[in-house]
Amino acid sequence: MKLEESFEKLNEIMVKLEEPSVSLEDSFALYQEGIKLLKLCNDSIDKVEKELIVLDEEVRANEL
Repeated sequence: MKLEESFEKLNEIMVKLEEPSVSLEDSFALYQEGIKLLKLCNDSIDKVEKELIVLDEEVRANEL
């Protein structure tokens, strides 16, 4: 799942959690799904940050 799709799904979960008709069991399941998506997003962002650091280091090394 792409990062944008994960954010969109998280938004959908947040909207559902705000609905007063959602049962406690459903709220808990949505919460668990949201936590999994947050972890995926965080891992994806961390990966990109690490790649950017490596690229920056390579550029700086080539400038010397």
